[in-house]
Amino acid sequence: MAADSGTSAARTHVSVRDVVRAWWPLALSWGLMGVEQPAIAAAIARLSDATVHLAAYGGVVFPISLAIEAPVIMLLAASTELSRDAASYRALRGFTHRLGGTLTLLHALVAFTPLAELLLVGVMGVPDDVVGPARLGLMITTPWTWAIAWRRFNQGVLIRFGRSSAVSRGTGLRLAVAAAILGGGLVHGGVPGVVVGCTALSAGVIVEAVYAAAVVRSVVRGPLAAAEGSPVLSGRAFAAFFVPLALMPLVTLVIQPIGSSAIGRMPEALDSLAVWPVIMAVAFVLQAVGIAFNEVVVALIRRPGARASLQRFAVILGTGTTGVLVIMALTPLADLWMSNVAGLSAPLSAVAAGALWLVIPIPGCRAVQSWYQGQMVVARRTRPITEAVLVFFAVCVATLGVGVALQWRGLEVALVGFSVGRVSQTLWLAYRARTTVAPSQAEAVEAGASSAPV
Repeated sequence: MAADSGTSAARTHVSVRDVVRAWWPLALSWGLMGVEQPAIAAAIARLSDATVHLAAYGGVVFPISLAIEAPVIMLLAASTELSRDAASYRALRGFTHRLGGTLTLLHALVAFTPLAELLLVGVMGVPDDVVGPARLGLMITTPWTWAIAWRRFNQGVLIRFGRSSAVSRGTGLRLAVAAAILGGGLVHGGVPGVVVGCTALSAGVIVEAVYAAAVVRSVVRGPLAAAEGSPVLSGRAFAAFFVPLALMPLVTLVIQPIGSSAIGRMPEALDSLAVWPVIMAVAFVLQAVGIAFNEVVVALIRRPGARASLQRFAVILGTGTTGVLVIMALTPLADLWMSNVAGLSAPLSAVAAGALWLVIPIPGCRAVQSWYQGQMVVARRTRPITEAVLVFFAVCVATLGVGVALQWRGLEVALVGFSVGRVSQTLWLAYRARTTVAPSQAEAVEAGASSAPV
């Protein structure tokens, strides 16, 4: 279980085995989400005009959609930390709907109005033959943001009250729906790849959101309703807590379309745009299990002995995920994956396999980042999280700017920028954690674990 609201559980010394039990359902969920992107890319690669539709989906639609929905991503951590009682749950639920509705309206404006041409052509410099498919894909993914906001809010409640296994079941259902749509598109063969991919993406998330909303009802009516009330975080205090969390993924994901725009202005733009999302999807599968560790830290760190076990697990997780990517990148597994699984053509597969080693630092960095970020969420001192992601942003933009100026190939420039950016972000978090989460604060948290709901 990811958390336990009972006092007896709070007094139990947390071992690495407890951390693993809390982590694996969430890691499975993130891992399944990570599988989704390579599956969509593989399906698009097997349909007609694959290079154009891969570039439209992976280089334009997905990055823009991610950037728009970025502020809702950390609702998972916020809900895990704040949904302790009925009053706090209701307050955060209302905020979730307001935020999701506002961002969905923004997505609709980008997809259905002249803003699309302005953004895709004027700002991003997307190749002409990619613009039409990309705009169609943006229209299909319009419901995506609100669905993600609603499911992440409800998943946070499930994690808080020890029902994290429901999160992985919901993601499994999402993947099944997406796989059915991708399979249908492949069998039909005549539907444009971007339509198949974007439909699978949107439908899967909507089904997962409906499932999370259904299973959370028993928690809301049971342990949540019975939980002892606490002051509701609102107004400036809530803004000080949540805004830095929202800015973290927003800044991170805004760099995706910036990266696409920069790649479009460097040599071999179309091939780079087609290969880039495939490589990043591989990196995401491995870093996803590290991202899942964030909510585990939030849920468990108040319990006695948790810090040492969580820190040890962070090292194990970071080392393990990095090792897997090293083996894949430096052996024939890379070419086998790119050609047989991702379905890239022989020339694109060779480019992708040769560049995979450039993202080796990313998975390990994500595990370590989750360790530091989780502590900051619990301490409710989230500003350093924003600072760190701004460091990531600055490094990425600087690297891309140099690449455009010197006209290097965009794929390698973007991958190096993202990797060096992640390393820089991790180092900044480590530095800021020394003062943000002081040892005395950590000891106080553990000492108060028996009386605080977890």
